Amino acid sequence: MVSVSVDLAHGGRWTSLRVEGREWLWFRDDPARFSPGSEFVDAGGLEECCPTVRGEPDHGAVWSRPWSASGVVTPDFELRRAFRPVGDAVEVDYRLSASPGYRFVWAAHALLDVSTDARLVAPAGTPTRLYDPVRTVEWPAGLDRLGPDDGTALGAILACSSVRVVDGSSLRFRVEADGQPTSVALWRNLRGWPAGDPYRSIGVEPMLGRVFDRAEGDTAVVPDSGTCEWRLTVSA
Repeated sequence: MVSVSVDLAHGGRWTSLRVEGREWLWFRDDPARFSPGSEFVDAGGLEECCPTVRGEPDHGAVWSRPWSASGVVTPDFELRRAFRPVGDAVEVDYRLSASPGYRFVWAAHALLDVSTDARLVAPAGTPTRLYDPVRTVEWPAGLDRLGPDDGTALGAILACSSVRVVDGSSLRFRVEADGQPTSVALWRNLRGWPAGDPYRSIGVEPMLGRVFDRAEGDTAVVPDSGTCEWRLTVSA
């Protein structure tokens, strides 16, 4: 069984993701944000990032806005979200409405509470874009192990639609979107960031688009209908 709790007043963020009694979300006591224009801070949980992750505004425009039960409205688009339990999974249906041709990135920015023995399972050979510097490797390229902490930190985007996190039990993310590029981002911070006071944080982030910044190019695009729809499935 999968259960989700959300905080509508603070960006619609997921404050709990429990699978068969286990809490998977990681939290950090740092509430120094939650208003439009605020600087993004890792407080944990799962943040909805749209229309970008990097770029402007940092981590998008919706994590810092209050949501209604159905979604959130910004000056450029409306984003709606609906949860539905299905067996041992939860499906989340999204619908973004904007002017045709509007380019955007969406990410379910999930920070996970996993041990240093955890690993990320994805199809072998998946093209994986690494950042700083930007380069492409084939998965796993030594990135599947989420520990031990070694003082490194990196971001990557896997060009696949489904991954599994294994840490004793397992958690699967899958994103589906007809006619749009899908991917899964990995934030693998093994106490390598930020400089001076590093901590451990592991992000596994299903995405629309295959870049962090919509200025980079390979984004989702709103079709002529003015709406773009996709589904996130989280399962044991």
